[in-house]
Amino acid sequence: MSSLDYVELTCRLQPVQPWSDIFIAELAEIGFESFEEFDFGFKAYIGAADFNEELMKAVLSPQGIQAKPEVEFEVKKIDGKNWNQVWESNFEPVLIGNACYVRAPFHPTRPDVEMEFVIEPKMSFGTGHHETTSLMVEWLLEESFEDKSVLDMGCGTGLLAIMAARKGARPVTAIDNYIYAYENTIENAQRNNTPWINVLHGDASLLGNESYDVIIANITKNVLLQDMGKYVSVLNPGGVLLLSGFLEKDRNDMISCVEDLGLAFEGEKKKKDWLALRFVK
Repeated sequence: MSSLDYVELTCRLQPVQPWSDIFIAELAEIGFESFEEFDFGFKAYIGAADFNEELMKAVLSPQGIQAKPEVEFEVKKIDGKNWNQVWESNFEPVLIGNACYVRAPFHPTRPDVEMEFVIEPKMSFGTGHHETTSLMVEWLLEESFEDKSVLDMGCGTGLLAIMAARKGARPVTAIDNYIYAYENTIENAQRNNTPWINVLHGDASLLGNESYDVIIANITKNVLLQDMGKYVSVLNPGGVLLLSGFLEKDRNDMISCVEDLGLAFEGEKKKKDWLALRFVK
C-alpha cells in the first residue's frame, strides 16, 4: 500500500441536514481532511494509512440519539496514481464574494473578477468549495494585509496564505502537518506568483520564533482548542485571529477559549451550520 493511497467514503443520508455537517465535522476530528457535499450527502477522503474503520463506524452510528438519520455508506480505496482523476472529475471553479475566483489549471480564466487563483488541490483540502474555506476567504476579502506578517495554520492547498500574500502581506508563513499539503502549497504558491511564502511541514510546535499580525487557522475544533494558547502567544498586540473549521454548536466553546486568553471577539460569518470567527488581541 502506497503512502499516497486514499480511502473514499461515500455517505448517503436521510435527512441530509443537519447530519451531513455534523458527520463531516466529526470525521475531520478522526483524520478525514477532504470533503465533497452532494444532494444525497457527501464524500470524504483520508489517507489509507490513517484510516480506522471502527472509528468511522462509530461516527456514522451516533448513540443515545432518538431521531437518528438513515445512513448508507460505501468505502473504497483510491490508488494514489489515480487521485488527480478523482478531483478533476469533481472540481468546479468557485466564485466567492463576487471578488475571488478559484479555478483549476484546466478551467478558463475570469479577467472580470478582481482576484483569481489557480489551485491544483491534488490531495489537499482548501479549494473554496467547503463552507469553512469560503467563510475564511470572505473574511480575507475584508481584511487589510499590506505589509502585515501572516501565519496560515493548516494551510491545505495554500489558498488562504496565497490570498493574503496577493493582498500585500509580507512575510507569510504557511504550515501543515500533512506532507502532501506542504508540497501542494509550495506548488500552488509558485503557480500564483507568490513563491516567497515560507511553507513549513509540521504543527504548532514550530511556533515561537516569529510573531504575526494576522493568524488564519481553518482546522478542526479539537486542534484549535489544543493549540489556541500557542497561536495567541505569537500574535502581535492589535493582531487579528481568524478561526474556522467548526460548527455553530461549538461557537460558545471557541469564543470562551479565546476570550479567556485575552482576545476580544469581533464578529462572525456563517454558512449552513459552519462558522468563522474574528478576534483581536
